[in-house]
Amino acid sequence: MSNVHIEEEAVEEIVGGEYNREPVPKRAWKGPKAFWGMYAGEHAAGTEFMIGPLFLAAGASLKDLMFGLLLGNILAVLTWRYLVLPIAMNRRLTLYYQLEKIAGGNMVKIYNVTNGILFCFLAGAMITVSASAVGVPFDIRFEVPEATFGLSGPAFTAIVAIVGLVIAAVAAGGYNMVARFSNISAPWMILVFVACGVVSLAQMDVDSYARLHTVWNDGVAFVQLSNGDVEFGFWKIVIFAWLCNAAMHFGMADLSIFRYTKSKSAGWAPAVGMFLGHYMAWIAAALLLAALIATSPDATLNAAGKVQADPGFLAWNALGWTGIICVVIAGWTTANPTIYRAGLAFQSLFPKSHRTTGVLLAGLVATIAGAFPNLSAQLLNFVGTYGMILGPMGAIIFVNHYFAKRLGFYEDAAEATGSRFNLAVLLAWLVPAVPGLWLILSKGVFAAYLVIPAWIASAILYVILGKIMFSNNSQAWSK
Repeated sequence: MSNVHIEEEAVEEIVGGEYNREPVPKRAWKGPKAFWGMYAGEHAAGTEFMIGPLFLAAGASLKDLMFGLLLGNILAVLTWRYLVLPIAMNRRLTLYYQLEKIAGGNMVKIYNVTNGILFCFLAGAMITVSASAVGVPFDIRFEVPEATFGLSGPAFTAIVAIVGLVIAAVAAGGYNMVARFSNISAPWMILVFVACGVVSLAQMDVDSYARLHTVWNDGVAFVQLSNGDVEFGFWKIVIFAWLCNAAMHFGMADLSIFRYTKSKSAGWAPAVGMFLGHYMAWIAAALLLAALIATSPDATLNAAGKVQADPGFLAWNALGWTGIICVVIAGWTTANPTIYRAGLAFQSLFPKSHRTTGVLLAGLVATIAGAFPNLSAQLLNFVGTYGMILGPMGAIIFVNHYFAKRLGFYEDAAEATGSRFNLAVLLAWLVPAVPGLWLILSKGVFAAYLVIPAWIASAILYVILGKIMFSNNSQAWSK
């Protein structure tokens, strides 16, 4: 089974698929090669064209970026290897079935819909990325408005609508073709990221690290002058790089992937995604903005006079049509499976409905989100919010696996008691997540800072509530 099929199953198991309600049998286990290919394609994609330039636009220094990303990505790989992989190999169940055994089927539906909505916002950002490239040949550039839900302009909004509807239609046709195309495109896109970095260095006449450091500092100074006193320091970069995929590792979503592995060595596979995508590609994409500031600073400013990251225009400035095509494909291959996943999550609410209905609904929501460029401009904070909301579910799985029996309450409590709705899971999830969301939206706290506190709080709460509500000699509180 190829890496494409492994990823396809991990997605389709939200509502059905192979081994979705049983451990993966030994005959279906896969070697490490499949996982290395999957993670390379998954993490060197459309989001990198947006996230990379945002570091410079947020005032990150070159030294902080290089060393912060190095440490943060090492921590991310270690989290996948030592947090997710052991549970995946021990139980070999999908995330969704594990949650159903712990939380109950009705509780899992709430998780699925939450996950689906967040997927839609991520897909919307990728639709914006692709639309930014489509508009360049027509001299249509998106402007990032001050308001979070402000539109860029009629022409760009029309492009978003067309791109979004096309992506949704393709996603509704099935995941397999999209997944295959993504894997075929991945090696080429990685080479384009390398080219973006090389060409940008040439545009800035960089022949030494000292020269690059000077040009980068000039770019940060320009950002500070245009956008105000912004800063994205070393530890903030570390935390972001570590936790931008928190839903996948701390949140245990990749249990569905690693349940297929033959050996522990597959646990190191995320390294290829982190260091090709979340290191090389982020820095290469950031250099696109640095080069444009160095050569045509006014071209980086929006109508309000602030520096903005326009992925399509940045790629066009460096690589011409190759850059445009790469941004379109990168955004499309990221948005398509994301919309597909969201659609399956929505469809799980109505099992008798056709898959296409859920996918088209997700495509509509994602397209609407893509029409608001400020959402994609806040991608650095959004992925942290995503992890903070979904990460606590991983803490509940962790406690269930390692501590439930040892501390005297039911492992897989919903299954053990016949409950369809485990109130302890709902409380352990929402009690940390809701205040965290309030701190992000009302107080402007950087979302990634809250991922680990919310995870730890959920773990502690589930231990306490599990002891109270599901001790071995008690009855479930709800059925």
